[in-house]
Amino acid sequence: MTPHILTRSLDRGATIFLVLLAAIGILLPLLNLLTPESSALHVPTYLISLFGKYVCYALLALSIDLIWGYCGILSLGHGAFFALGGYAMGMYLMRQIGTRGVYANPTLPDFMVFLNWKELPWYWYGFDMFWFAAVMVLLVPGLLAFCFGWLAFRSRVTGVYLSIITQAMTYALLLAFFRNDFGFGGNNGLTDFKDILGFNVQADGTRAALFMLSCLALAIGFFICRAVVTSKLGKVLIAIRDAESRTRFLGYRVESYKLFVFTLSACMAGVAGALYVPQVGIINPSEFAPGNSIEAVIWVAVGGRGTLVGAALGAIVVNYAKTVFTSGPLAPYWLFMLGALFVAVTLLLPKGIVGTVNAWLDSRKLPPTDAADSAAREDGVIEPKAGGVTS
Repeated sequence: MTPHILTRSLDRGATIFLVLLAAIGILLPLLNLLTPESSALHVPTYLISLFGKYVCYALLALSIDLIWGYCGILSLGHGAFFALGGYAMGMYLMRQIGTRGVYANPTLPDFMVFLNWKELPWYWYGFDMFWFAAVMVLLVPGLLAFCFGWLAFRSRVTGVYLSIITQAMTYALLLAFFRNDFGFGGNNGLTDFKDILGFNVQADGTRAALFMLSCLALAIGFFICRAVVTSKLGKVLIAIRDAESRTRFLGYRVESYKLFVFTLSACMAGVAGALYVPQVGIINPSEFAPGNSIEAVIWVAVGGRGTLVGAALGAIVVNYAKTVFTSGPLAPYWLFMLGALFVAVTLLLPKGIVGTVNAWLDSRKLPPTDAADSAAREDGVIEPKAGGVTS
């Protein structure tokens, strides 16, 4: 069974992506830890953390592509699941500070002491244990997605209306987490982390390990997505994307399929957020901003919707460009540049970068006549022959 799943899920492109990811996940930490700083091959620690952040964003983009590219669910609120996973990990990291905080309180985080809180809120119980925090990283985003999806999909909310509701959900969470009396640090959020599993989060070895774990999480997430989209479940998801009413008429419980993939996607986003927080050193309500979720959708569109590899690469490319352009004289114009990039890709490369490359490679494999017929069918110029058989 397992070899069959591996063979079916990993085509040549997917295998190349995983091999490159494994090579990067191993090589960069080794160059950081084993080469001297004077060496031309040395990778600085700040780059390890920066690339780790990109990998977490790639996992978030992968989760969006799973629901948008293969099921047609355009979520403009996936940043909420990302942030909830980050807050779950941040709460664990805050509990590890103990007496090393500014106020040296062994139980209460500094912001609670500052606000004259007398005891720890009940929803902070258990976050002093890593296994509990890890469960919450999956459970909290997954439970929210399940409840939200159950209500939305049962009501058959689709299209732009669903997108608006998801955006409203993340904005409501943004306002809630801004309140200091909710026990999540208010506007300042959670920061000043010290240890994770007893290791100093600022140490080079810890940052290298977090980067490797992020690459491993991206590889596992990618494999899960590939296993889903290449299975019979994936075929149903594509049918729902292309003709939801017709799929429902054939007897499939469309709401159940959409609910499952939406919940799975939220759990993946939560894992991305949990790995993101110890590498950047802070989590605050700005992660719930609707603009972050919209930007993540742009990553997927730029890389290639419905390709998985394209979603991950799009997240890395766009965020690398953001890092470059926001550190110079073009910084005030970055959002205009991002919008222009999205418009350009939509007009010139409607399938995204990877999708366009795949289409070009497929056309190269076909004889000239078949390639022209295939392009004409995609453009709607000619209809496919009965039974899908060409003469």
